[in-house]
Amino acid sequence: MADLARPYLLFIGDVQDDLAAKTAAGIVDWRRDWCLGQLRLPGCKADLGLPDLDIAAAAAQGARTMIVGVANAGGVMPDHWVATIVAALDAGMDVASGLHTRLGAIPAIADAAARSGRTLTDVRHPMQSFATGKGTRRAGKRVLTVGTDCSVGKKYTALAIERELRLRGHDADFRATGQTGIFISGRGVAVDAVVADFIAGAAEWLSPAAEPDHWDVVEGQGSLFHPSFAGVSLGLLHGSQPDAIVLCHEPTRAAMRGVPAPLPDLQACIELNLACGRLTNPAVVCVGLSVNTSKLMRAAARDYLARLGERMGMPAVDPIAYGVGPLVDNLLKLVP
Repeated sequence: MADLARPYLLFIGDVQDDLAAKTAAGIVDWRRDWCLGQLRLPGCKADLGLPDLDIAAAAAQGARTMIVGVANAGGVMPDHWVATIVAALDAGMDVASGLHTRLGAIPAIADAAARSGRTLTDVRHPMQSFATGKGTRRAGKRVLTVGTDCSVGKKYTALAIERELRLRGHDADFRATGQTGIFISGRGVAVDAVVADFIAGAAEWLSPAAEPDHWDVVEGQGSLFHPSFAGVSLGLLHGSQPDAIVLCHEPTRAAMRGVPAPLPDLQACIELNLACGRLTNPAVVCVGLSVNTSKLMRAAARDYLARLGERMGMPAVDPIAYGVGPLVDNLLKLVP
């Protein structure tokens, strides 16, 4: 992805919960210094904790790119957002989006970009083509975050693992597989926009052969148990050929996000991911659990993690609240 001009104005429209604004939230959490403010439409129920700015105020304060920071079902662009995007272009900002709907496919937006000379960037759509996956063993080490559901912390866990490995002196790279991760890292492939036959090949391209001690920390997507996204999860699991997986979980949910399906049993989820992963790496292991405890009180969160780790026989951590140290300890122990 070409470097986007900074600072950013983060547009989150009128989304109805914080998870729908997770792309913008991820940019704020990991690249706060790149962000100038947020633009919310009436009725928006998400808040990034940034100053609220309209187009004129953002332009006056030097915003250079407006990012459509929403991850909605199907990645569609609501019609009533178009006028705001056009106004940003006319005010001299570039516009970038992580939605499936291409910015340039909307005539009013394409016309505004042409007359203003501004750039449209669709990070969800890869510019290159991919081969089919081959499953050939390649050098280097890889760890993949997998989940019991979508939006449970796979990206944050991968970023935290990369940071911890680098702090310990290891050569490591975060490999983004979704639009938010691409905005954060500046590179990657949104695998949910890749034709199904080529998802595994895209993951192989993203995490190629490397030096024996190099770690690729691959961001997972979806869940093998999610009726909507299991296909993407499986292709990514096969193509990334992980030496290790980390299971990510959010313990307060009653059902999977967006569908009435129940959350899977944790042990069953680990076992299915390992069984599927053995197709391309027979030695794959699970090294721990990453749990989003943000909806639990601190004492309850610590107790839950301690009990879960004891029951599962491996580290259970919250990567944001308490760090990933024990998890990385186990990773380096089991994949030396």
